[in-house]
Amino acid sequence: MKFKTIRSKLIIFLLLATIIPISATMLVSYHYTSESLKKRMATENMNLLFQGANNLSTLLDNLNRASSNIYTIQSLIQGGYNDRYSESRVYDALLYMTSVVPDVYQVYLYENKNNKATLVTLNTPSRNYNIDVHPSTDSDEHLLPTHLSHTYGLTSLTANHTARHVFTLQNKIQKIPSTEVIGHLAIDVDIKAITSIVHNLYNPGAEKFYIIDHNKQLIYSDDETQYGQAFASAWYDEGVQANEQLQSYFEAEDSLFVYHKIKNNLTDWTLVKEIPIAYLTKEAKNAAAINILLLAISLITIIGATMIISIRLTMPIRQLSRYMSLIQSGQLDVAIPSVKSHDEISNIINRFREMMNTINNLVLREYKLELSSKNNQLKAMQAQINPHFLNNTLQIIGTLALEQNNMRIYKLLSSLAKMMKYSMHNNNKVVKLIDELDHVKAYIELQKERYENQFNVQFNIDESLLSMPVPKLILQPIVENYFKHGFQRNTDNQQLLIQVSALPAHTICIKISNNGLPIAPEKLEELHQKLEYTSSNLLSLAEHDSDEPSSNPSIGLNNVLTRLKLLYDNKATLDIDNNPENKGTIVVIIFPAQVKLERE
Repeated sequence: MKFKTIRSKLIIFLLLATIIPISATMLVSYHYTSESLKKRMATENMNLLFQGANNLSTLLDNLNRASSNIYTIQSLIQGGYNDRYSESRVYDALLYMTSVVPDVYQVYLYENKNNKATLVTLNTPSRNYNIDVHPSTDSDEHLLPTHLSHTYGLTSLTANHTARHVFTLQNKIQKIPSTEVIGHLAIDVDIKAITSIVHNLYNPGAEKFYIIDHNKQLIYSDDETQYGQAFASAWYDEGVQANEQLQSYFEAEDSLFVYHKIKNNLTDWTLVKEIPIAYLTKEAKNAAAINILLLAISLITIIGATMIISIRLTMPIRQLSRYMSLIQSGQLDVAIPSVKSHDEISNIINRFREMMNTINNLVLREYKLELSSKNNQLKAMQAQINPHFLNNTLQIIGTLALEQNNMRIYKLLSSLAKMMKYSMHNNNKVVKLIDELDHVKAYIELQKERYENQFNVQFNIDESLLSMPVPKLILQPIVENYFKHGFQRNTDNQQLLIQVSALPAHTICIKISNNGLPIAPEKLEELHQKLEYTSSNLLSLAEHDSDEPSSNPSIGLNNVLTRLKLLYDNKATLDIDNNPENKGTIVVIIFPAQVKLERE
């Protein structure tokens, strides 16, 4: 497809006029929908996490209240009794704690008084005496992160249950109202207690959920192998910890993060929900895919309609262009049919057909008149040989014939005869270069006799150009100007140089220089103006030159330049200037080296 044609431009314009607005609408709609979805999802998930945080806080509060039931048996723990009644009371208190929170896995009680450890696992009590308190319960932390359950150092016991992931609430039992520690309590809660709450807060598989404590340890994650491990992530440090707000959201790593912080005297947990942007904008992408499909269908329809419209609009223009090409090649009688439509293009074709009919009726007459005018003008200019020169020459020859009786007279008469014969053949506008040079040599031979050999002539000719056709009588008028205006009588060593050479781009250069009198600057400027006028006003040249004095050098130069311009279609040049190297002038003629020129 040529992108400079009206058809291609019309197709491209219509396609761009369709694609750009639709694409821009799609992009704006997709961006707006995506941003709206993000804000809406962020708001909904913050509300959802707020509800989940309340549920988790309730769970931990219930667990904490259940643990306070241990103070109903404070006196037994403080006294260190080992009778059945005391053991039954202790078991009932621990069993009560497991019933308050359904997902309690086991309860551990250590009594400092008698170094006794009691462990109730799934309602099954176990005891051990004379052992140290388990190190994990001797810390100041109230809530321990998720870990695998263990037997709290009761090595004499064989575990009857498979270890499972639990988080632990632990308290130091004090002797109220003092702060003396009389025992340690640890309640292991199955992670299912958190899972049952969390699974209602996100979509497993598509989204991720984290519960992270103040020590950056994972309480909950989609990957069970990460339970209790340290959590390290740039987005958590920059987006959650660095933000003092209890709940908010942010974007990082191609995901939307929504978080809620639980801060109270019991715990410091952070709930974080990670929603991938791709999952979040799934609906927007589906809408965009539907829009792209509609765009493709629209493009197919528009391209088809555009092709039909462009062909119907541009076919007459292309046909008209073909007619113009034929006319440009010279076929002026091309038959252009009439178009019956009434649109603008049809009017142009009909007007063009009428114009060509008018041109065909006038072209032969006008063309023949123009050719006749040019031929007459050429013949008239070729006939402008100074009759005074022929008269003076004949007088000189006649005088010599009376005074002398030798071959010199015969030679001069032969030269004159050659010149007259050459000049009288006016019908020949083009001759060979060698014939033009012979004519100039005959003229110079006569001038040598006239001026008693006071000058030297040198020819520097490219012999390969001797058979090249050149316009007739382009050298003799220039050489004649030298003898009229530049030659100095009674002066020796006067030189006349005629050079003919080939130039690049198939052109010929003729250079005629002398060391005679230079042209005065004001006369040279006037001569340049006349030559420039000749180049641009060929048809008025004859009348312009007829008013000039016969002694003016511009007549011969204008004559030569005019014929060069006519024969070489304005591709020839003629320049004249004073010779910068020595005295005298230099004339340079440049014209195309054509194998054939019109002869008539």
